[in-house]
Amino acid sequence: MTPTATSTAYLGDVCVLGLGKTGEAVAAYLAGLLGTRVSSVTLYGGARSAEGAASRALEGLGVRVVLGTEDVQGSYDLCVASPGIPEGSAFVRAAAACSAEVIGEPELAWRESPERWLAITGTNGKTTTTTLATSLLLAAGMDAVAVGNIGNLAIGEVVDRPADRWFVAELSSFQLAESKQLHPKAAALLNVTPDHLSWHGSLENYALAKERAFANLDASDLAVISCDDQWCRDVVERCEARGLAVCQVSVEGEPTAANAAFVRDGRLVVRLDGAEMDLIGVDELAIKGAHNAQNALVASALVLHAGASLEGVRAGLAAFRPLEHRIEPCGELDGVHFVNDSKATNTDAVEKALTAFPKGSLVLLMGGHDKGTDLTSVAALARSWARVVVCFGDAGERIAQAVEASSGPAEVLRAEHLADALNVAVEVAHPGETVLLSPACSSFDEFTSFEERGRVFKQLVADVIASGGDSK
Repeated sequence: MTPTATSTAYLGDVCVLGLGKTGEAVAAYLAGLLGTRVSSVTLYGGARSAEGAASRALEGLGVRVVLGTEDVQGSYDLCVASPGIPEGSAFVRAAAACSAEVIGEPELAWRESPERWLAITGTNGKTTTTTLATSLLLAAGMDAVAVGNIGNLAIGEVVDRPADRWFVAELSSFQLAESKQLHPKAAALLNVTPDHLSWHGSLENYALAKERAFANLDASDLAVISCDDQWCRDVVERCEARGLAVCQVSVEGEPTAANAAFVRDGRLVVRLDGAEMDLIGVDELAIKGAHNAQNALVASALVLHAGASLEGVRAGLAAFRPLEHRIEPCGELDGVHFVNDSKATNTDAVEKALTAFPKGSLVLLMGGHDKGTDLTSVAALARSWARVVVCFGDAGERIAQAVEASSGPAEVLRAEHLADALNVAVEVAHPGETVLLSPACSSFDEFTSFEERGRVFKQLVADVIASGGDSK
């Protein structure tokens, strides 16, 4: 299919780094421009890459594929790097040495089709907020698609994009670090907590990458930023100093700014240019917890700025349901509820999940592959908030010791694997309580991804329910 991007810029000789999903999609898109706006496309797969169906398909499209090496050679007008390759790596440095410019895939997609973009970033909550904002636009009768880190590459949606379609882009710190001209109509920053530090080198670099979402905004755009954590408050100050319109978002107080989104008397309120819009009650949201109230406020502010109707936003908020692996209800047995929060791979996400439930009502499952993060804060909250904490997996013993070193009434139990942890939880849970999988760890000790871990957990829960609790 021939791309129908709005850009007419000549791209010249282009180099693509990485033979994963992103590199393959970018190379295929560029191959569609060969002979018009692209002179050549060369893809370097990386040191571990090998010939396969993907490389052969790209070669059939006219792409030169170089496998098994990161030694980039030649001269290129543009290099597009896949987000999993650190910007300071030898692979990217080699490409930069022989390329006029190195960018990421969302940057390329924006350059090719720059109208009607909304951008969402943050350590936690990006996918929920991106999906919700897309749903709100659709509920308001507008055309929209979620793109970016959510799993649907923007470059794939550029082809045959309708003139009135909005791109709601979930952007990771990796993707933003490689952006230069990306200029959405509105952009949001949900939160900043330590994550991906090995890729960025420091928390400061990670936070600066997130802030790049606002780098090209002007006075006609809107920056939607939480003011409930210090990193974000600093970003608010810097954006306001540039003369940007900043919508301050808080679930802890009511900002007095002309642009703000907050909770008043249990209801979601958005104020834009001084005009207040009452949305719906927090208790009317199917997504629970203060963090999800914040996600709803951010999504609402973004789409209202984009022109969505108030009626559509209200209807969309009321209709939205939890996403898979994000505080997702997955069953009930004898008054005990089971919730899958496998996406909670860092401590901040777990803390947000805990406070979405009444204090003392949780049997919490924590564990998995140890990311080596500081457990002090999450351990203290788990000990004081949950009734029982079941620790499992490679990180289980370190988590158990951290929780035991904290003060609080929660009982600490140990299990070897996720299935064992669920069995322990079923044994100790009381009617009216919730068994919550919120691991604070990656999944790689037992599983290939947090998605696989969550689906296995749901199947284990289904088996327990089917057996009446007698599967142990």
